[in-house]
Amino acid sequence: MSVPLASTSTAHLKALWQYSACELRSAFLSGSATPEQATRSCLVRIEEVQADLNAFSALRAPQALEEAKASTLRYQKAETLSELDGVPVSIKDNLLTRDMPTTWGSRGLAHYFSEHDELAVQRLRRAGAIIVGKTNVPEFTLEGYTHNPLFGATRNPWNTELTPGGSSGGAAASVAAGCTPIALGTDGGGSTRRPAAHCGLVGLKPTIGTVARQHTLPTLLLDFEVVGLLARTTEDVQALLGVVGGPDASDCASLAAHGAQLASAHIPHQGLRILYVPTLDDAPVDSAIALSCEKGIEELAKDRDALLCKGKLPLNLQAINAAWPQIGQMGLAALFARHPDWETGASEKYQAMAAQGREIPAQTLWQVLDLIAELRRLCAGLFEHWDVIAMPCTAAQPWPAQQAYPPFINGQPVGPRGHAVFTGWVNAAGLPAISVPVRPDINGLPIGLQLIARHGAETTLLELSRLVQARQLFDQRRPVLRK
Repeated sequence: MSVPLASTSTAHLKALWQYSACELRSAFLSGSATPEQATRSCLVRIEEVQADLNAFSALRAPQALEEAKASTLRYQKAETLSELDGVPVSIKDNLLTRDMPTTWGSRGLAHYFSEHDELAVQRLRRAGAIIVGKTNVPEFTLEGYTHNPLFGATRNPWNTELTPGGSSGGAAASVAAGCTPIALGTDGGGSTRRPAAHCGLVGLKPTIGTVARQHTLPTLLLDFEVVGLLARTTEDVQALLGVVGGPDASDCASLAAHGAQLASAHIPHQGLRILYVPTLDDAPVDSAIALSCEKGIEELAKDRDALLCKGKLPLNLQAINAAWPQIGQMGLAALFARHPDWETGASEKYQAMAAQGREIPAQTLWQVLDLIAELRRLCAGLFEHWDVIAMPCTAAQPWPAQQAYPPFINGQPVGPRGHAVFTGWVNAAGLPAISVPVRPDINGLPIGLQLIARHGAETTLLELSRLVQARQLFDQRRPVLRK
C-alpha cells in the first residue's frame, strides 16, 4: 500500500523513538529520560512498523532491555562508557554477531551463527550501545534493492510500495522510521549511500580501513566493502564513527587509513574547490534528482564562498564498470568453493553467477587489480586539484519494492546498475563519501547529494554535510506510517 507522509503530532515529537542519538545522550545526562525508556520506545516502534516495512530479520528485545537497565544504572552512577552508551542501534545482517544469526539473506545461512562479533559490533557493545536486532538485506548483499527468499522484501517508510534501495535497505528503512536513531550497514558499491538517499538519511561510506575490520564474512568485492554508518543527522554519524572507527593491528588497511586521516587537513576556510559532476558517461538521471542536487551544491558553495565548477569527472571509468559484474561472479565462485553448503542453499541466480565466475581466467583478476591500482593512483592526483567532488547519489528515485531495478530512468532504458552509476567507482577507489539529504521531489520522496573527498578526509565530509543539513534543505519530519 502507499502510505502518504503525515505531519508528526506533538505527542510523536515527544516520543523517544523520534530522538536522535545525540538528543538521547543529552536526555540521559539530564535525567529527563533513561536508556531503558528509550529502548522500550524503539522496540514499541519496531512492533508498530515491522509488518509494513519488514526492516528487521532478527530481534533481541529481552537482552536489549537488560542491557538498557545496566546502562541506566551507569548514568545514575555517572560511569558511562561512551557517547553512545544506552543508545539503541541495529546491525545489518551481513555483519557477524555471536548472539544472532548472520543469514546474509540466503537459505544456505539461515541458521548460521558466528563465534565472534565483527569488530565494529564489538566496539558498540563495549561502548554500551544497545543492539536491538539485525536488519534485512538482499541475498549475499549483491543487489541495489532489498529482497531475499528468507524474509521477503523491505519497504521504504516514505512510500511502502517502493524500495528503500540496497543492500543496506533494512538498516535505512529502520532508521528513517524511527526504529533506532543509528545503524551499522556496509557499503561495497553504494550500499549505504543509496539507501540513505532513498530514505532521507545521512549515510557515510568511510575510507577503506577507517573502520577496522576483523571477524567478517568472506569478501565478494575484493577490498571494496566497508562498514557504513546511517543516521538521521550528521552529528549522529559523527558520534557513531567515533565509537566504531579507528585502527586495529589485525587490519593493515586500518593502519594506513589512520595515517591518511592524520595527513588530511580540515577543509579550508577560504577557497574550497568543488567539482560538481551532474552525470557520468552521459548516463540518464531523474530530472528531480538532477535539479535538487545541483541546487543543493550551489547553495553549499555560496555558504562557503567556494569555487564551484560544473563538468565531467576527469577519470575514465569504463573499464572498471565493465569489470564490475565479473568481480561479483569471481567472488561468489570463491565463496562457494570455500562453503559448498552455502551454494546448495543459494538461489539459482547466484549459483549461476558463481558458475560464470569459475569460467573467468585468473589473468582477468590480475587485470582487474591493475585497473583498481591505476584508479587509486589517478584519484590521488585528482584531489590535488579539488577538495570535494559532488554528484548525485542515485540516478533514479525509488522503484517498486519487489523489483530488482528500474528499467527506465528519465525515459531512457537502463540496465541493472543504471540507478547505481554514481557510487561503485568510489568503492573501487577506496575514497570516503557521504550522502546527505537535499530537497525532496514533488511527491515528497527524499533525494541525496553525494560528497566525495580524498582518502582519510571523513572530517571534511562531515563538516560539509552538517552545513547542508543546517540549511534544512530536506524536511526532517519522520514518515509516520498510518495503520
